[in-house]
Amino acid sequence: MPVMVAAPLFVLAACVSLATSWLLVSRLERVGERLGLSEALLGMVAALAADAPEITAAITALVNREQRVGAGVVLGSNVFNLAALLGLGALVAGAIRFRRRVVILAGLLALWIAVACLVTVLGVLPSGAGLALAGVPLLGYVALLGADRRVLRRLAVHHGWAHWLRAAVVEEERDLESAIRVPRAGRGDLLAAVISLVVVVAASVTMERTASDLGARWRVPEIVIGGLVLAAVTSLPNAVGAVYLALRGRGAAVLSIALNSNALNVVVGLLLPGAVVGLGGASSLTVLVAAWYLGLTVVTLAIAHRQGGLRRPAGALIVAAYGVFVVWLLVATM
Repeated sequence: MPVMVAAPLFVLAACVSLATSWLLVSRLERVGERLGLSEALLGMVAALAADAPEITAAITALVNREQRVGAGVVLGSNVFNLAALLGLGALVAGAIRFRRRVVILAGLLALWIAVACLVTVLGVLPSGAGLALAGVPLLGYVALLGADRRVLRRLAVHHGWAHWLRAAVVEEERDLESAIRVPRAGRGDLLAAVISLVVVVAASVTMERTASDLGARWRVPEIVIGGLVLAAVTSLPNAVGAVYLALRGRGAAVLSIALNSNALNVVVGLLLPGAVVGLGGASSLTVLVAAWYLGLTVVTLAIAHRQGGLRRPAGALIVAAYGVFVVWLLVATM
């Protein structure tokens, strides 16, 4: 494809994908509300819908045997999410507050999935085993979010651990309720969601193919195309939404979007297609990007738990760490 065609097509596809993903998120939230989903599950649905561009781009790259691009989109998006959603959110809002139970509950899952991702990318585990290692706890977390609160209340009477879990879920939903609660779906919302999903998928596939083609023509390394360019572009809807919630003081919602998006990216966008088509041989650059993702997750959660949130200096630190990551990756590929 000629550069004069590929470059404008990439920009157009990116704009269409990002704009339509907002419509997809809003309509799926309404459908979820009509189905009676809890606020926590609505947040998970919203995170999955907002992740549609990066997940689609990653799967497209993996199917086309561009493993470094595919892994780069997911891993680079996760590093970007920590910086743009949590770091930038804290910088813009001055501070975002989290309840420590919420940090522990969502953070333990986030750390577990990041570790599972790293050992899979390293080749220590095959993709199928990595998928099971990360996917089963994620499904358990989703089941917990959707569990009947009366059942949790009865368990909490006799079990201390159930009392703690119930308290953590309730605390998370208090912030999410006013952040994402929307009207019930009308007749056209489901159709709008389906059409939006088709448009987002088609635009994201076009975006990945044109970016890879331009990268090959200009001799830009695949890990840069995936880990920096596509990762940042496809994650912009999450970033804008998270900063908006941070300014409204909805810390739990910001944390939920960031950590749930990263978890879904890894499981749905990397390990699931990797189990089908393979992730290819371990690349040193891909491994190091995965290590950055794990390391920044550890640092962010440690600060969040210690401070009960993230203040402006912590946000600046996280954003600066992303800047170091970008420079390091560019230097490493020269």
